[in-house]
Amino acid sequence: MAAVEWLGPDGALASVLAGYEPRQGQLAMADAVERTLATDRVLLCEAGTGTGKTLAYLVPALESGRKVVVSTATRALQDQIFTKDLPLIERALGRPVQVALMKGLANYICRRRYAEFRASEASLRPENARALRAIEQFVEDTESGDVGTLGALDEDDPVLGHVTSSSDTRLGASCRFHSECFVTRMKRDAEAAQLVVVNHHLFFADLALRGPHPGRVLPDYDAVIFDEAHQLEDVATTFFGVRVSGARIARLVADVERALERLGQGGALFGSSVARDARTAADSFFARLSAESRATEGRVTLERDFWTGPRQELWHRLDDALDGLRALAESVRGQLALPRDAALVPNRREAVGVADALELAGRRAEELRADLATITEGAKGRVTFFDATGRSPALSSAPVDVADLFKARLFETIPSIVLTSATLSSGRDQESGPKAFAFIRSRLGLEEDPHRVEELLVPSPFDYETNSILYLPKDLPAPNDPAFLEMAAERAGELIDITGGGAFVLTTSLRSMRELHRRLKARANGRRVLVQGEAPKNSLLGIFRAASDAVLVATTSFWQGVDVPGDALRLVVLEKIPFPVPSEPVIAARASALEAEGKNPFSALHLPMAKMALKQGFGRLIRTRDDRGVVALFDDRVHRRGYGKEILAALPPAKRTHDLEEVRTFFGASATLQAKS
Repeated sequence: MAAVEWLGPDGALASVLAGYEPRQGQLAMADAVERTLATDRVLLCEAGTGTGKTLAYLVPALESGRKVVVSTATRALQDQIFTKDLPLIERALGRPVQVALMKGLANYICRRRYAEFRASEASLRPENARALRAIEQFVEDTESGDVGTLGALDEDDPVLGHVTSSSDTRLGASCRFHSECFVTRMKRDAEAAQLVVVNHHLFFADLALRGPHPGRVLPDYDAVIFDEAHQLEDVATTFFGVRVSGARIARLVADVERALERLGQGGALFGSSVARDARTAADSFFARLSAESRATEGRVTLERDFWTGPRQELWHRLDDALDGLRALAESVRGQLALPRDAALVPNRREAVGVADALELAGRRAEELRADLATITEGAKGRVTFFDATGRSPALSSAPVDVADLFKARLFETIPSIVLTSATLSSGRDQESGPKAFAFIRSRLGLEEDPHRVEELLVPSPFDYETNSILYLPKDLPAPNDPAFLEMAAERAGELIDITGGGAFVLTTSLRSMRELHRRLKARANGRRVLVQGEAPKNSLLGIFRAASDAVLVATTSFWQGVDVPGDALRLVVLEKIPFPVPSEPVIAARASALEAEGKNPFSALHLPMAKMALKQGFGRLIRTRDDRGVVALFDDRVHRRGYGKEILAALPPAKRTHDLEEVRTFFGASATLQAKS
């Protein structure tokens, strides 16, 4: 049956959904996806919020008979597809569908690491007791081992890092827990499924393995559908890059120490000084880099001649320490391989387990040395930088341009590919033809293949002109004015008073986020004012939804992929146009590459990125047909710069004003209408 019949007024979905209304945009997209899967083509489809794009690609994917991977931006969207959308399709079919859910290895409990942690001294520490009790019960009850369903612990609980799986710690078939391994079961289910739901990080981790030394994480497939495809360039840059972090080295040292601990006194004699040297060398290395990057807010490009003098000495000291860990692992493994009477431990099974762990540790140490050499030696077409903005300082090397990688690894290899998002174009929403998708095509290497690529713009069915207003004040200072944040906080406070809270205040930097949060909290009058980082993201969103009048001040990660439908969110304040930071290492390198080609980096890179990010920020407000509210943009450059009209033209067609009283009138009328409905 054709997808449009499934989704039409008399289709199978209408029979299982009360009040089902077919949407023309959804039907057009489903038809295009079906055609793409049948003819081995590429589809670029911008599907506005409310289009129903998930069902528009799932139905033709399941009807195609092909092995299809659906890749999403977040684990939350994966779970929604797997637990909500696919069961709905099953009900319509009247039969089960062959589907599987795959997440990154760190999402699954590793039975071996869990057993080793429970047997270690760390398990006796009081601060770990609560987490271990929760994990013990979870391991007994769970079928999937997915820690995302472990509600008793926060997703960033430190104990989880010691008991979950990873590519660094997985032994494979030699592991004594292999047959009952959660990851093994997940992979087995994926092999048998017709449709596999993954996320972009896992997809590109797999794609990076399918290189010169073939390996794989995902089963082989015939087609891939990328949802939230506007994030692909950033994710691919990460996975085709190389990264050495302090946390990565610390995990290796801890795992070596834990393995040696199982050998008792003999293990301590072998390894205590070697492990201590590795930890000290890593601490010294990253402390030096952190100190030198502090003035740049933690992220700095490193030129090739950076590695001289004391820095080079620290690098070589770390390299020697990692080599010492490798040699230690090999030495102890050799001792364990001796006849039983000469082994370090009498328990043969324990000796085999320690030997396997040390073999893996030796490989990890050698991989770290190779990655460190790749980063510090540099290479053409790559940028090296140090980043201290995350939880652990890291040294990275990333490709400047991933277009050729996309061409070789994706578009010339996979028969059918669908790329969709609510913000995939950077032109006007009503534009059609190549111009609307020119930016994404240039970034992903699709410029040279016009005949294989189909393009489709599906507008949102929501009535933005009636249900939303875009407030663009003209009386605030420029964003670089010292008085900007003070006046922006005052104006945001006035808007929050008008809407009674229910507000996101989204910034473009941590400094702005902290300052706006401080000022808004000072005038909160009992209202809850939350800030990104004070609790895990999902916990913050839960508090925000439940409060109904809360304010959440946040930066980059809340501009997209956050869904708060209904009355809980009725105001979105955007501090300024989200231009990429010109000094950010990858952005700066890409700008330089465009200049070398004779192109203007602002118009070819910075402006299209800002337009797409601004559309994402605006998109937080209207998530359903009944949502109403205000979006405010405090950046006066939309009024006084030539590109202002172009930026505003990319946004949904909300009513626009620079008059605060008009906002007050709109919101009052909107609230009255909502109460009546």
